[in-house]
Amino acid sequence: MTFAMRIRLAMGRPHRRQAANEPDRRSKGANIMSIWKLLDRTVAFCHHVFVAAILTAMCDPVVAADWPTYRADAARSGYTSESLALPLELHWSHRPSAAPRPAWPRDPRMQFDRAFQVVSAGDRVVFGSSVTGVITALDLTSGDVAWTYFTDGPIRFAPAIWQGRVFAASDDGHLHVLSLADGSLLWKHRGGPSSESVLGNESMISKWPARGGPAVVDGVVYYAAGIWPSEGIYLYALDAGTGGLVWCNADSGAIAMPQPHGGANAKSGVSAQGYLVVCEDRVLVPTGRAVPAAFDRQTGKLLYFHLQQYGQVGGSPIMATGGLFFNGGWAFEVGSGQKLPRPFKGWIGATGDGIVQAAGTAVTGYRWDDTVRPDRKGVITRTQEPAAEWSAADLPTAVTVITAGRHLVLGCDGRVCVLDMSERKRVWEVPLEGTADGLAVANGRLLVSTDRGAISCFAPGPFESVRATHDFADEPADVRATGLADVAKEILERSGVTRGYCLDLGCVDGSLAYELAIRSELRIIAVDGDAENVRRAREMLSAAGLYGTRVTVQQRDPASTGYPAYFADLIVSQRAASGEDHALARQEAARLQRPCGGAICMGTPGNMSVSVRGALEGSGHWTHQYADPANTVNSDDAMVKGTLGMLWYREIDFGMPSRHGRAPAPLATDGRLYQAGMDGIIAVDAYNGRELWRCDIPRLLRAYDGDELMGVAGTGSNYCLGGDSVFVRDQQRCLRLHAASGELIREFPTPENQDGTRSPWGYIAWDNGCLFGSTANEEHIATYRYVKSSGDMTKQLTESRSLFRTDPESGNLVWRYDAKDSIRHNAIAIADGKVFLIDRPLALFDRVKEPASREHATGTLVALDARTGGLLWSTDREIYGTMLAASVRHGVLLMSYQPTRFRLDSELGGRMAAFRLDSGERLWDREAKYESRPMLNDRTIYAQGGAWDLLTGEPVEFEFQRSYGCGILCSSKQMLLFRSATLGYYDLAGARETENYGGIRPGCWINALPVGGVVLLPDATAGCECSYLNKAWIALEPTTGPVGP
Repeated sequence: MTFAMRIRLAMGRPHRRQAANEPDRRSKGANIMSIWKLLDRTVAFCHHVFVAAILTAMCDPVVAADWPTYRADAARSGYTSESLALPLELHWSHRPSAAPRPAWPRDPRMQFDRAFQVVSAGDRVVFGSSVTGVITALDLTSGDVAWTYFTDGPIRFAPAIWQGRVFAASDDGHLHVLSLADGSLLWKHRGGPSSESVLGNESMISKWPARGGPAVVDGVVYYAAGIWPSEGIYLYALDAGTGGLVWCNADSGAIAMPQPHGGANAKSGVSAQGYLVVCEDRVLVPTGRAVPAAFDRQTGKLLYFHLQQYGQVGGSPIMATGGLFFNGGWAFEVGSGQKLPRPFKGWIGATGDGIVQAAGTAVTGYRWDDTVRPDRKGVITRTQEPAAEWSAADLPTAVTVITAGRHLVLGCDGRVCVLDMSERKRVWEVPLEGTADGLAVANGRLLVSTDRGAISCFAPGPFESVRATHDFADEPADVRATGLADVAKEILERSGVTRGYCLDLGCVDGSLAYELAIRSELRIIAVDGDAENVRRAREMLSAAGLYGTRVTVQQRDPASTGYPAYFADLIVSQRAASGEDHALARQEAARLQRPCGGAICMGTPGNMSVSVRGALEGSGHWTHQYADPANTVNSDDAMVKGTLGMLWYREIDFGMPSRHGRAPAPLATDGRLYQAGMDGIIAVDAYNGRELWRCDIPRLLRAYDGDELMGVAGTGSNYCLGGDSVFVRDQQRCLRLHAASGELIREFPTPENQDGTRSPWGYIAWDNGCLFGSTANEEHIATYRYVKSSGDMTKQLTESRSLFRTDPESGNLVWRYDAKDSIRHNAIAIADGKVFLIDRPLALFDRVKEPASREHATGTLVALDARTGGLLWSTDREIYGTMLAASVRHGVLLMSYQPTRFRLDSELGGRMAAFRLDSGERLWDREAKYESRPMLNDRTIYAQGGAWDLLTGEPVEFEFQRSYGCGILCSSKQMLLFRSATLGYYDLAGARETENYGGIRPGCWINALPVGGVVLLPDATAGCECSYLNKAWIALEPTTGPVGP
């Protein structure tokens, strides 16, 4: 390796960092290039002399007092050359009004906002709140609040400080640039193309939240906005002094590229969630759960994003040093993005001459070692890699590490520990409440941030008295005398809405919002067009301890807020309560009012008018596994069409079985989304994502928690909706829950068998006031279709011995049909007051994994009166199918197969037939090639592989392609939904080609529903390690134009 190469490598190491207030030195680059040419001609015996001289020439004077950005520098090295003067004593502790509220609290790959990370320059300590959206500056010596600044969204990343300026990225979509001295706004920059908002992670934020944490290098500030590739991702380089644009990359979001799963391709590119890293000539952008993407620092061009190559690796934390970056437990070359062979688990920090790794209870120190290695083309290259030099054991497990000279500081659960790396021993520690997720060293002080929100300062020597500060008033002064208490009481009484999202259109000073908050469980978003009103409201609500946790205030035009449609459970107006004419705001309120029960309550005291919104016209429902008891796999929703855009997204702590277990589809009606999980049922508001209720039913879907790829594909669902109830089968019983509250109404057992025992409840459906069930055959155990795992196939029952109807009010058995042979759950359909089923001998060869080809005897197609159980008609002529679906509109019953991937061996496919509902007359029978469960959409049968006329069986023009995706298609009147690497959709009335909503993947059967005028997608990816950028529950809405830039 040449001497110049050594110097180039050294430049990648954190020998120093630029102080926050030192001048910019942009002319260095030309000088350095000349020096490199000189070094290659230098004789060997002068190497060490030149090293010292060159490093001195390249670097500005060392200033170790400041910690101006997250983990000290733009490489996120976590290194300062200044050692701590131990022992340290607690000097002050600051307690914000609320603990951090992480965006993704359950995702171990995205931990960027577990604590309020601090930065420091001069006598200031600065941090932002993920709850209030407030940037706060503290005095470094005393901990007293120096100033505060409100943004319009949560702040999830530490600011950066440069030349007396504070750069803070907010979920409001802006980069805010403030004066370090007094917090005044110098300039701000919007990252997205507009001021549109969505409900994101339970807050009203920009559709393009600024979640690429800022980095300042050489007078340029880099940051990014947008986390959903299909909406557009925006990466910026701006002049740090003026805000002038250096470059912007706005075309790397919805690009076509390979996705994490092998063989999967989609229009879904980068995202931006995590702290940006600037090293060498690269800007590394953390993409959430995946590996970083690299951009050219000078032009903004995307250089690499190895999403599929490293499809199970990644996460938001990145640290760069020595020509490498560390991410997701691995080391990668900065230049190429290629992974080194050996892993680097745990937390990595830089030292003066190497790196240190904290993994479990051990710490390992590495030095840089020269090595040679073939690149991807086989060319031998010289490089440096970390070589283990020392280790220390029996230490507390660290959640973060930094290095200060010879000291390694470990942030742990319940304590902070300092290790002397030269002596390999623990030299200081202090207990804490909570987990020390944030560490910084500034001016000889150790600053610690915990997941409970506290920020503590430790410094050498005793302090006169430890100060405890906070950013809210102990006893709010004149907060309670608002004069609007009676107005709030009247609104709550008249509307009947006491929970959910409330919008105050024209909040004035926030008094009405305050009164509503203290009398209800509402989460209130208050809006006013007057900046002074907004300031007063924020100050009052902050003093009351309500800001951020219960109420937020934003400056918006009440007549045009930019907020997402349908989100508000209650809409009020303090301005209207004072008698102002608020006609334009009422028009905006009508757009924002939640369908299926959202209320607008406006007017003067004693003269309030209340309007309640009903269901959206043309919106559909999904009440059973395949949409309805007729198995149409079509919601009949006429509103979902065109291009899809984000409405809301969030994480929900709700256990789901493995995606390979093929859990039941979500269900939705009347503005509520339901999902069955491992140990119960949850209900979520379809229009704003708010959790409504959950009912615990232990081990409800534990049998499906495996990799067998059977699940509901064979058993059918375990729950359905009907009337005002949710019906859930659980072993030998069915539970009836109230659809609005989740309360148990009644419990029904299966009918007794002749020997007095009861069989498990198998098939379940509700239609026109009738509850239907079946007694499952426990002896017929179909074998697994994929990888035998932890699921229980003995409880994934696919066939039943009888079908029955139970009265859902009394629980009495109304009728029972005992099968001559057997009834496959997929071969039951209910429509037009009739129950249709195929009574057919068992396919015994489904019980073994790989049987020889065998014949499956045909059966009898039976039609029963749904109310009485009486036989209406039957036919046994060539009844070969394994599934039924019915169209009431056209009076047709379809018999077909379910020839999907990982199917039962009896699912032959290749043929389908149609019958009249009223007589059983066979209308047509034809060969047909298809690879999914057929869907009935008015007069057309759609499936992966083709489309046919329901009345004639003739083919209909339909060209359909998708990328990799297990699972089947579902539909509404104008749209098909499916997995095509990411979420795929196909507009039947539009472009008629597969589109993607990127950055997320559906589950392995039916997971996305086109219902209620929106598309609902709960997270069904449990057990998946693929690095899709986000794991979330989401709702999408039809947009009027193209999404993104």
